[in-house]
Amino acid sequence: MPIGIEDFADIITQGFYYVDKTGMIKELLSNWGKVNLFTRPRRFGKSINMSMLKCFFEVGTDKSLFDGLAISKETGLCEEYMGQYPVISITLKATEAGNFETSRNLIAMEIRDEAERMSFLAESDKLTVGERKSYDSLLQRNIDDGTLYRSLKTLSGLLRKHYGKKVVILIDEYDVPLAKASKQNYYKEMVLLIRNLFEQALKTNSALEFAVLTGCLRVSRESIFTGLNNPKMYTLLDARCDEQFGFTDEEVREMLAYYDLSEYYDITKEWYDGYKIGRANVYNPWDVINWCDQLLTNPNKVPKSYWANSSGNEEVRRFIQRMGNGVTRTQMERLISGETVQKKIEEQLTYDTMYDSVENMWSLLYATGYLTQSETPSGNLVRLTIPNTEVRSIFRDFVLKLFEKKIAGDGTTVSDFCEALKNGDAAKVERAFTDLMKNTISIRDTAVKKEFKESFYHGLLLGILGFKDGWSVDSNRESGDGYYDIAIEIEDESIGIIIEVKYAENETFDAACEEAMNQIRKHDYASILREDDMQIILKYGIACYKKKCRVVMEQEL
Repeated sequence: MPIGIEDFADIITQGFYYVDKTGMIKELLSNWGKVNLFTRPRRFGKSINMSMLKCFFEVGTDKSLFDGLAISKETGLCEEYMGQYPVISITLKATEAGNFETSRNLIAMEIRDEAERMSFLAESDKLTVGERKSYDSLLQRNIDDGTLYRSLKTLSGLLRKHYGKKVVILIDEYDVPLAKASKQNYYKEMVLLIRNLFEQALKTNSALEFAVLTGCLRVSRESIFTGLNNPKMYTLLDARCDEQFGFTDEEVREMLAYYDLSEYYDITKEWYDGYKIGRANVYNPWDVINWCDQLLTNPNKVPKSYWANSSGNEEVRRFIQRMGNGVTRTQMERLISGETVQKKIEEQLTYDTMYDSVENMWSLLYATGYLTQSETPSGNLVRLTIPNTEVRSIFRDFVLKLFEKKIAGDGTTVSDFCEALKNGDAAKVERAFTDLMKNTISIRDTAVKKEFKESFYHGLLLGILGFKDGWSVDSNRESGDGYYDIAIEIEDESIGIIIEVKYAENETFDAACEEAMNQIRKHDYASILREDDMQIILKYGIACYKKKCRVVMEQEL
């Protein structure tokens, strides 16, 4: 599996699995634009597609790389475009830094590295002495602002002179330095740099054939695209090229079958599918690749959040913190429960203002992949939903963290809850837990699987118990012939507690409590407490629905 491999040629020549996205070339040329911007969430295949475009268009390319791929069937298009252009290809993904000077230098180094790849220009007899000196200026370690602003334009002009052909410019992750700059308080300086660099390369550049840029956000035209003549935008709402980033259901089925993993299709779909781009329904490709790779070494592996763990998920954290300030609990409850909310989406944002309003934050969550459209939008009104179990888990975890912060200040109720739990007072446990649940959202009785609802309330209980000093609390460990939800040992008093949590759909509290108690008895979850010489063993069945609960208890004799 090509984990972390973003070089198209390496994937093809070194035997990595490749999901064919060369159809993007035909769509790109059919929807011709001088400057084309693709916005997609992180880890959705932007970089590998840019590498693929470079390999296709660049003079001297190895045309055999595309043998058997979709684009090879377009013989006329391949004859006209394959290997016909000098290509400048840079990525700004590794140019974020804690201050402007360092970030600027990283951008200059990226462009210098690309210029060094064209070392033949230093000896080109197609260039004048002055033009060769211009090339040398791009290789200097301490490049001045004017030279940096004009660097891509200068390099493309030299390439055109050398080859007698216009140039294709590819800029991957164009907005990464802007994102970091907004956090480190040098946004205005970075905007000025990127604006000048782009205006020179993409607007006043007679050597440009066409350009492709990728990024997470469509940064507003007023911010860095000032003066560009109508760049063609391929956003998440656009049906053009909608299947070229992310994996379709057919592609995932084919991959699973190739590795003899078809039995994992349903859980793969539940965890990593659910994104809607244009008219296409797609999976998160980073997740699918990592998940398949894990299954190949451990067939008993359970799915986890590969995509979520590749960043700090700052967007979700800030969003949830705004509950009560434009984000209502009802809206959060609907989302986490699998329902939808309709919002006006602003596709043009600026990094320095994206957290200024809740309206901007809805748009940000959509653009970055934490929310997706559930149906065809009506203009810029989009019905949003959480795409899958992985992302829902991200929201749940942040809600639980917020819940823990809130109950940290409610020592009395937490103490009452724990004391009642230790004393076997089911009625008082029920009252205290209900009071504590008022500090968070609830899970509605909707389409989300029962296991997720139960794990949410399970998380609430663990959050409460985490504040009790001197108690040993374990979760989801093997005991008897199954796995209990929560086990507590109070060693000083030789008291052991087993808790099983159930979701009481449609407020069927009694049935859910009985199911929990039967599960504790059937699987003998209390066996681990006996092995640890707990003298008093209490067994609790807790049934939850929204912000209500029912608690039953029995003591082992």
